[in-house]
Amino acid sequence: MTMHVRVRTLAALTGAALLAAITQGFAQSAAQAPKYKPISVKTPDGLTISAQEWGNPNGPEIVLIHGFGQSHLSWIRQVNSDLAREFRIITYDLRGHGYSDKPLEKAPYHDNKAWGDEVKALIDAAGLKRPVLVGWSYAGRVISDYVTTHGADKIAGLNFVGASIKAFPEFAGDNLKNAPGMMSDDLATNIAATRAFVRGCFEKQPTAEDFEIMLSFNMMVPPKVRANLFGRPLDATEVMSRLNIPVLVTHGERDGNAKLGTAQYTAKTIPGAKLSVYEGIGHAPFYEDAARFNTELAALVRSANRTN
Repeated sequence: MTMHVRVRTLAALTGAALLAAITQGFAQSAAQAPKYKPISVKTPDGLTISAQEWGNPNGPEIVLIHGFGQSHLSWIRQVNSDLAREFRIITYDLRGHGYSDKPLEKAPYHDNKAWGDEVKALIDAAGLKRPVLVGWSYAGRVISDYVTTHGADKIAGLNFVGASIKAFPEFAGDNLKNAPGMMSDDLATNIAATRAFVRGCFEKQPTAEDFEIMLSFNMMVPPKVRANLFGRPLDATEVMSRLNIPVLVTHGERDGNAKLGTAQYTAKTIPGAKLSVYEGIGHAPFYEDAARFNTELAALVRSANRTN
């Protein structure tokens, strides 16, 4: 048994408790819990990616891509909302996260093409035609990898959420100081840093129940995977400056991970991009102000489908 298979097995056992969380629907009763169709994705470099289909199977398509240390459960306030009545929504766990494979080697996390190929494999496995890609935080890198590797011809639009297309050290938020502790093999150190990091992702804090679930799926990411996710260069300025699809840049004014300047740069670089700043909101606008976020995302998807 390979190392990454052993880690995946352990994560599956650890994650068994999260199945109860899914049925609770982030503090929803079992009767109200959203339903999804599982999708198994195989990447060109041999990883199995766990994905989920929600909502209206005949609606315009949305792919929600989570950030560093998170999981598909991050999007519960989207898949369990009016968005699901109108749109076909696809979520998934990035490599190294959730129920997806978790190789411990550095290479699978530092190959930009592999990240782009992962998104394409998801689109192909789900049979998507022209989805809008929504990328939170680290997923700005993932979207940049996809567009750089495969182009934008098969996507209808983009929504960057607290995300970057270029790494600016001066725009890094104070919450990232917790990252080194999250890479520690000392469990107490790791838990303390992860707790602080999750808290730091929100200006408006999650409920106690939601925080427990968020901490649980953050802890499913092995320390070595967290370490391997760092140190990858990012500058997609050139490719993004040539986009001709609808783009929304969503950013919390109180974002503790990425300062507003990074969103302003993205909106300035991409032709026609719209910048939406959430006053008094942190790194997770889709959770902290889900009503506004869902309304703006729905408008983007409708517009993108009219345009294309």
